[in-house]
Amino acid sequence: MPKIIGKSLHEHRQMTRHRLFTALSALMSERGFDTITLADIAAEAGVGRTAVYNHFPDKEALLLGFITHETEEYAHRLERALEGVTDPVEQLRTYIRQQAQLSRMFHLAPGPDLRTVLSRPTLQRLREHAEIVETILRRILTAGIAVGEFPEQDIDPTVGLVNACLSGRLIPEEPAARERAIQAAEQFVLRAVGAREAAA
Repeated sequence: MPKIIGKSLHEHRQMTRHRLFTALSALMSERGFDTITLADIAAEAGVGRTAVYNHFPDKEALLLGFITHETEEYAHRLERALEGVTDPVEQLRTYIRQQAQLSRMFHLAPGPDLRTVLSRPTLQRLREHAEIVETILRRILTAGIAVGEFPEQDIDPTVGLVNACLSGRLIPEEPAARERAIQAAEQFVLRAVGAREAAA
């Protein structure tokens, strides 16, 4: 019988999932998702291969579980960062800065774009989870339009364009260069959505 980690079976399952997610993240920082096997993930996580199957039936399910977890955690962090921020322009600045903290793995990982190697059902599920974050940006833009900080505009394409701009950015690690890049992203997005502050 496999050794139980944690104080209970529930904690054991949670810790094993965390190990698998950490292993997948580490492997995807080195090579493309298409070249990674469940055996690779199990070895990196330090668990038996059967342990992977106890949680996920295949590699795509594991990726979906990982991205779901990361998206939900990010959405919680974003909502906490927005607590008490009432000005829509400052909310948008907060959103931009939070996006800059995100892992770049899904956009800049080695190998083919994930969209070219995943099945259509998995891509649809990933799209549904992306909408969690998009809903927050849509709320910020809607509030800004309502109080006249942003001009009337078609919000759906604006949300897509803003996220495409932020998601594709390679934010430098060096602090001064990183801050310049984030400030440039802030000003660019504020101008793009027509913020009065950026136009002044």
